[in-house]
Formats: sequence, C-alpha cells, structure tokens
Amino acid sequence: MVGLLRFLKHRWWDERDARRVLDEAALQRLQQRVADSERRHTGQIRVCVEASLPLSYLWRDGNLRERALSLFGKLRVWDTEHNNGVLIYVLLVEHDIEIVADRGLARHIAPDQWQPLVAHMAQAFAQGRFEEGLAQAIDEVSALLERHFPATAGQPGVNELPDPVVDLRR
Repeated sequence: MVGLLRFLKHRWWDERDARRVLDEAALQRLQQRVADSERRHTGQIRVCVEASLPLSYLWRDGNLRERALSLFGKLRVWDTEHNNGVLIYVLLVEHDIEIVADRGLARHIAPDQWQPLVAHMAQAFAQGRFEEGLAQAIDEVSALLERHFPATAGQPGVNELPDPVVDLRR
C-alpha cells in the first residue's frame, strides 16, 4: 500500500506545483549565486531540482541516493579537473535532499558532515522557503570548497560545468 501511495503522490505532483515553490526568477537568482560562488574556489556546484521521480524509479522502488548518483554521472559533476564537484539534489514532492560530492572533496569532508547542511535545507523546505534553503546550501557548500579548494589569487576561475539550476520538473 505504501508503494501505491508513493506512486500516486509522485504522479500527482506536476510542473505547476514545482513552479509555485521555485519560479523562474528564483532559479535565476540561484544560478547567479552558484556563479558568484565559483569565483572564490576551484570547485563546481550543480543544483538539480526534480518535481518527482521518473516512472522507472517508482516501479522498482528506487531511492533518493540512487537517483542523485545517477544524475551526478549524467550531469558530469564527476568530470572536473580537481574532482571537486558537488551535486545538490532536491526531490520536491518528498522535500528530500541528497548531497553528492566527488572524490576530491570527499577526501576532506566525511559523509556525516553534510547532515547539518541537509538539516538546514529540510527546515527551510518544511517552512515553504525553498529558495532560501537552496541559497543557504549553496553558501555552505561554497564555504567548504573555499576552505579546501580556494581560488588562486590573480588567476581567473575556470567554469567547468554550467551554472543554471538543472530543472527536471515535469
């Protein structure tokens, strides 16, 4: 029964619901925040927002981590010179969040260190403050990247990945 309820919930959630919580202006502001952040470090941040899981994940009861890892690969977040890309993945229908860091950053940040960041986002999402939660997450990831992969003074940063929020809302 839980599987059926989850399936229906994911099929019910649509683009209108997603646009209500993150409109185009919010997506543009988040894109600018990522671009500004990447001037201060050599890491790459990708934000991916998905309204609901694809049918293929629902049929086989796929989980959030599996989906985030798949998108980490598809979006080529792993393909950076210093292996320091980070994916912030949000599944809107479940208000669920997953952070995937490439191996270069994972050497410095233990998996449990991401939990406070996820908790801050979840708290903001529970209050309906999706843009604010994502903005804070970008800032927190940026601070970690600045600490471990600071930009070199006088060297222009190389933007290896696109900055726009990946919008997989249906």
